Amino acid sequence: MTSNLLDQQIDDILRTVLEDTTGDLLVVNPSADAIEEFVRVATSFDGDLPDVHMLADERTLKDVMDDFIVASNAADLIDQDALELRTTDESPENSLLVTETEVVALVRAGNRVGGLTTDDDDFVTTAYDAYMTEWDDAEEFKLRTPPISRVRQTLEDDISPEAEEDFDNILASLETARGDGDGLDEVTISLLVAAKNEALLYDISKWGEDVGIASKATFSRTKTKLEDMGLIDTEKVPIDVGRPRLRLKIGDDRLRNADNGQLATVAQSILN
Repeated sequence: MTSNLLDQQIDDILRTVLEDTTGDLLVVNPSADAIEEFVRVATSFDGDLPDVHMLADERTLKDVMDDFIVASNAADLIDQDALELRTTDESPENSLLVTETEVVALVRAGNRVGGLTTDDDDFVTTAYDAYMTEWDDAEEFKLRTPPISRVRQTLEDDISPEAEEDFDNILASLETARGDGDGLDEVTISLLVAAKNEALLYDISKWGEDVGIASKATFSRTKTKLEDMGLIDTEKVPIDVGRPRLRLKIGDDRLRNADNGQLATVAQSILN
């Protein structure tokens, strides 16, 4: 037996395993918390990541990936060929980290987390082969959220560097971006950023559709909701041909006077 990783935070256990793994890493049946922590740790990992195969319950993955912050960072890892996601219906009771040299079972006892580890050759080989076979038979989980690095670059190019900076600052101030009462969703955040920078609705909605955040129709519906609630205003901007376009502006003094760190909090309080 190698040393067990007892009474640690799950991110510490994940970081230790990533540092020690040189080949493939199988993450089997991770909990929602483990998926979130893995994405966070892997995104900030200082070094070369192993090839990670995450085999997870489909419903758990869908729920976690409803959070734009987690999903867009996971999409970055996928884009870098550092992460693959597949779904399984048959999983062990505990979450497992399986490499060619060790198996770590993540066991939670109350507020404590332990990584129970074995490097027994026969056991590790049997477990690795079994879960690689299950991986080969599993279905790919199609993540439709765009990578956060692409979101940032295209927002800077298509709208402005200031809008990209505002978008990033708002995300950094949020724990989650789901739009379910615990956080603003990515469309609302985009529209607030556009209004703060007085961008055109056409430009932000075209950017959002092109990059894969949401359709123009979704942007339009969300704009109407925010306008009805007084968070944003619009003004018509005439163009040479066709109907005038709408410029977005902040419509509530509380938002207008808030800095980026407060903008999300103030917007949430108004929406709730």
